[in-house]
Amino acid sequence: MLNKDNIDKWGLEEIMTYNEVVTIGDDYLLPLVSELYGLEGYAISLVKAHAGGRNVAYTCEKEGAGSKIIRIAFLHDRSREDVLAEVEYIRYLFEHGGSVSDVISSRSGNLLEEITHHHHTFFVCLFDRARGKKLADNHYRYREGAPIAEYYYNCGKVLGKLHQLSKEYTPVHRRYSFSEKYNAEYIDQLIPDSLALLKEKLVELLKALEGLDRSHESYGMIHFDFNDGNYMIDFDTGQITVYDFDNSCFGWYMYDLADLWRSGVGWIRTEPDAVKRQKFMDDYFKTVLDGYRSETRIENSAVEQLPLFIQATLMEHIVDEFECMRNNGDEPECDEELSYLIKCLEDDIPYMGFFDEIYSCEEPFAFESRDI
Repeated sequence: MLNKDNIDKWGLEEIMTYNEVVTIGDDYLLPLVSELYGLEGYAISLVKAHAGGRNVAYTCEKEGAGSKIIRIAFLHDRSREDVLAEVEYIRYLFEHGGSVSDVISSRSGNLLEEITHHHHTFFVCLFDRARGKKLADNHYRYREGAPIAEYYYNCGKVLGKLHQLSKEYTPVHRRYSFSEKYNAEYIDQLIPDSLALLKEKLVELLKALEGLDRSHESYGMIHFDFNDGNYMIDFDTGQITVYDFDNSCFGWYMYDLADLWRSGVGWIRTEPDAVKRQKFMDDYFKTVLDGYRSETRIENSAVEQLPLFIQATLMEHIVDEFECMRNNGDEPECDEELSYLIKCLEDDIPYMGFFDEIYSCEEPFAFESRDI
């Protein structure tokens, strides 16, 4: 938990905790939010937080009015301009046919509202709730009577449409870029010195990424967390609706495709035969790309960079884990999953080790924990 020693270790000012925000929300924030957005008569319920979550969220239900989601951002890692750039991008995608949950303007016509309480600023947004259910909430069963390949294709198609719209997007408020966050200085500050080899490999990875093309066709606004936890599926039609652009930034479109590749491993993770796992992933990703290319163009030379971008997704996951430790004021530690990702980067093992002897179908993506 947060204490003075940990605050000094991470070089932080004291951070408000999730539970503190929930308490403030019940007593102070929610009545103001309800007034700002005209939510009188709605039943408002707290959404259970997921590990690493950076926001407090609530569902809003009212018969005949549809469901909505309140999101309250409370950490210091985002500025007003960051959040405003995010919601402006979401509104642009929605208005131009992107399959996303729209952001709802307040009574004052604002996409973003700020509330200050005891010298702490909260950024508040309201969204339409996406139609359908998460795949996990449907026990990872796809819609009855439809082949699972339809789902793979639709994932690629929806992402391709978002990227095509990004290629045509001119922001009012500009979101930060990948390299503004992921750079050698930040890595050195965040990752403990005891992981010197990891730091070295991350800097090498960053240098490789920095040398890539940033043309209009390859680089623009991306979701940066595209996986089945961040979209709903209408199980009547197969339509996918994307949400949670909290991590969106300017980056390479291949990054989102690498995230989608990672999502696919769940379908075959218990297969003991590495050759069969690789065959499945090749077929899966081909179907994803067919859907993607139905909406936008991507060169084969870019697709060939998939292994590099899978490594980049591992870097993001590792950085996120250490950021969560920092934000919670916890001592840095490596569990089995984090140790696995670090091992893949330190030893230059491609494709998340999914086709390598390091991988175990009995304990997927786990490696011996290490001390820091």
